[in-house]
Amino acid sequence: MTQLNIHPTSEINQKATQILFKQMGVIDTFRFFNQFSLGNGDYTKEREQLLKELSFEEIVADIKTRRKS
Repeated sequence: MTQLNIHPTSEINQKATQILFKQMGVIDTFRFFNQFSLGNGDYTKEREQLLKELSFEEIVADIKTRRKS
């Protein structure tokens, strides 16, 4: 029977981070990690506030206009 080598998650994270730093550089590694941050605020409430005075048709028209330019 083959024995599995199970490493602690903290060790795996540290090793992965070192590999990314070495292969991609510090800045690109941080940019990669930033994709997974949870952020803050309430997007649903913010979206409702920003779009409350626009109709669906106005939103669609704006999207189409932006795609053309």
